[in-house]
Amino acid sequence: MCAAVSDRERAEASPAFTDEDYRSILRFRTRLRRFLAWSAEQARHAGLTPAQHQLLLAVRGLPGDSGPTIGELASCLQLRHHSAAELVDRAEQAGLVRREVAAEDRRMVRVTLQPKGEAALEALTAVHAEELRSLASGEFLPHLPERA
Repeated sequence: MCAAVSDRERAEASPAFTDEDYRSILRFRTRLRRFLAWSAEQARHAGLTPAQHQLLLAVRGLPGDSGPTIGELASCLQLRHHSAAELVDRAEQAGLVRREVAAEDRRMVRVTLQPKGEAALEALTAVHAEELRSLASGEFLPHLPERA
């Protein structure tokens, strides 16, 4: 007989979540939703859409020196390729980013920040840094059991 434990047997053997577990998860998710709403408001206050803010962050934050491709941005932002391309179109029209033909493959287009986009991202990052520090310092789920 095989000694492996099925997922069902593991779930049945695991302790049930407590009321405090559910309260902790709710507190965490509530703070996360509040942060996201606050972040969206900060982007709008800076004259950007929340999606444009996320785009600028992805362009600056994704690894590589020559800027991400539309496909890489789509993956990071959890968008379909055509939706990411449309977002880049709007950001390019607003002077936030620009498309550049990739030096390594002229069929590939990379997206880079324009000075206006860099300035907007820098300002938003400054106001987000403190809020993120306060979220990161909280221990929201310290007692939840480890689950495989």
